[in-house]
Amino acid sequence: MGKQVKTAITPTREENYAEWYQQVVRASDMAERSPVRGCMVIKPWGYAVWENLVRELDDLFKATGVQNAYFPLFIPLSFLEKEARHVEGFAKECAVVTHHRLEKDADGGLVPAGRLTEPLVVRPTSETIIGDAFSKWIGSYRDLPLLINQWANVVRWEMRTRIFLRTSEFLWQEGHTAHATDTEALERTRMMLDVYEDLSENYLAMPVIKGRKSPAERFPGAVDTLCIESMMQDRKALQAGTSHFLGQNFARASGIRFQTAQETEEFAWTTSWGASTRLIGGLIMSHGDDDGVILPPKVASSHLVLLPIVRKDEEAAAVKEYTQRLQHALRDVRYNGRPVRTAVDDRDIGGARNWDWIKKGIPLRVEIGPRDIANDSVFVGRRDKGHRDKVSMKREEFIARLPELLDEIQLSLFDRALSFRKAHTATIDDRGDFYSFFTPENEEAPEIHGGFVRSHWCGSARCEEEIKDDLAVTIRCIPFENEPVEGKCIHCGEPSGERVIFAKAY
Repeated sequence: MGKQVKTAITPTREENYAEWYQQVVRASDMAERSPVRGCMVIKPWGYAVWENLVRELDDLFKATGVQNAYFPLFIPLSFLEKEARHVEGFAKECAVVTHHRLEKDADGGLVPAGRLTEPLVVRPTSETIIGDAFSKWIGSYRDLPLLINQWANVVRWEMRTRIFLRTSEFLWQEGHTAHATDTEALERTRMMLDVYEDLSENYLAMPVIKGRKSPAERFPGAVDTLCIESMMQDRKALQAGTSHFLGQNFARASGIRFQTAQETEEFAWTTSWGASTRLIGGLIMSHGDDDGVILPPKVASSHLVLLPIVRKDEEAAAVKEYTQRLQHALRDVRYNGRPVRTAVDDRDIGGARNWDWIKKGIPLRVEIGPRDIANDSVFVGRRDKGHRDKVSMKREEFIARLPELLDEIQLSLFDRALSFRKAHTATIDDRGDFYSFFTPENEEAPEIHGGFVRSHWCGSARCEEEIKDDLAVTIRCIPFENEPVEGKCIHCGEPSGERVIFAKAY
């Protein structure tokens, strides 16, 4: 038997995927649990990824004409009650404020006091409060389209939580638009989904499948929900972004009316769309390995770390000076239109220093020692390759090729994830094979199962619900690029004209 390869993370992905994920988050120093149940503290290394996501996504939004605004954290309960299907969909997750101050009781303890005349819901989403603002801002067709986004936090009182993926409080953006016609609103709904696809594939290196949700999986109160779905390394699906065509439902509930050019009064057609910090969880689960996180360069907290190697005191000054000169030279290098982000780590902690950066997932580790200085070179390790796979490069060559190296890593992560999805996607028309596909291969690792299945569905909500009850498998999306093909529903055998994507999901 060969020697077992040392890894930084235990258990491995195959041994216990859920625990592997928690250990990777901890080892990368991206986030930790908060004293508040179900909430997280996002630490600087993790928050830097979120800042980079925000920066890139915000630019993509603004390129389509969207402007940023901010709306209250608290929503009057009566606002939610205006849209029955909406409040029903979120009722079990709402945190509610009923008092506005604290007072001491007879024993000196603090108790709620000053009951509010109307309870306030801590926003789970903002359609209703933004709809109220839109009803005041819009009076004429000349005020349309209205294209607004807000960066905010929301609260959904989740029962089972996991850092980044599902927390009681999380960060996100939510876009809201109002239009004069349904055609224009539908175009915007699809446009924003395309923006999410761009972010996911070209920045996060996560390949996605675009499609629409089944009626049972739609956003509460929406006429149609479009989505992008990505496969994680445990072969589950992650919904990486959604865009909703709300029709006139929320406009009627909030009174968003406008006068047309023909001087008639109509309700606006609205959309909403959002993505959240769960994308960081998706990034970890798409690319991480048994040594930790692997960050795609376009959103990485830093692109590279300079690691000066000093074994003798008399070498310190020369190594420090060379490192500083290289750091200064790198300030002029740009990647993806922005300055290269460089870290320097001169801690005297031996081999633990290298492992720290491997676990953090930084794209490039650049070692600088006396021998490298003598050759005017650097020793470079790529995070998308093995930790012992390093190459020596001349200093000027490294500086010149740095953007190219980062692009190679970005592309290799995408290609690797795409190959993984293809390898674990099957087309199945037999009911028995379908059920077997979603049975765990290893009873000791029940989270690892088959992957994505393309199968026929008759359109029946009953078939969809029974498959969900039997296997915890849902219809992730009805792909846009579906080819019409006659077949029989995987569950009931009734006629079907197309296949949909089934999977277990986060």
